[in-house]
Amino acid sequence: MAITGLPPDTDADIARVTEALAMITPRWNVRILLALSGPPLRYSELAAKVSWLQNGQLHPKLKSLCDAGLVQRTEHTSRHVTYGHTDRGAALLPVLPLIVTWAEEHLEKADRPLPAIEQIEDSLTLLTRRHAAAILWVLKSREEVSGRALARIIMPGSDWTNIYPPLRQLVADGLVDTEGIGQPYRLSVAGDGLGPVFGALSAWSSGHPLTHAAQHPVWGRGAVPAPKPWVSNVSLPAPTASSAVRAAGASRPTWQNRDLFSHTATARPKAALTAGGPRR
Repeated sequence: MAITGLPPDTDADIARVTEALAMITPRWNVRILLALSGPPLRYSELAAKVSWLQNGQLHPKLKSLCDAGLVQRTEHTSRHVTYGHTDRGAALLPVLPLIVTWAEEHLEKADRPLPAIEQIEDSLTLLTRRHAAAILWVLKSREEVSGRALARIIMPGSDWTNIYPPLRQLVADGLVDTEGIGQPYRLSVAGDGLGPVFGALSAWSSGHPLTHAAQHPVWGRGAVPAPKPWVSNVSLPAPTASSAVRAAGASRPTWQNRDLFSHTATARPKAALTAGGPRR
């Protein structure tokens, strides 16, 4: 069923990307996916890598990731069960460095170097706001659009003034620009820079290789930049120091089984960024 007044193919594309974001945004999901990088793990082995999760929190998270088709539960015997990525889950991992690359360029600089995992969680918080993907899609394809016109496209049949709360939030988040009340809206530099991220999510969610992102009809103008290598580490029992996000060129993340995504020692991973957090 259509969610916007856009053409069916575009509407379906936005819906797939929105669903993909909804799979990975919930608290701790990305950290669990990264902890599963490598050979399949028993439940106790995985629990040790995400030891900050309290008793009873890991199992429902794993079930939701299995239901989403990102994690596979394999029962070897009644006493030997392992968890690992599905092919689809493994194919999603290379999207994460693209998010880090965008965040490092466009989110507001913190007073300390942020671990890659926190960059991802902060970015996902912004991208999963209500109607965010659809609004950004329309502005990317049509450059400048009035609020009333956006409402007709994004939420047909609804009171057109309902478009303004999500629009104001995207302006506050630094993804959309406007010159004031009654003026049209356009993507900011940060919003326009989401091309590689949305292109890659679109390719992944439709079952294509991520190399197809550069040919996306809306977001694929120009080649997808190679993401910076970054450390997505897991540790026992809690996060400790690791190397910073590095500056040079491999096209895939570097997975190392030590330390947890951090530049400096922290007692516990933080939750995803709350509304109105760091951004440019």
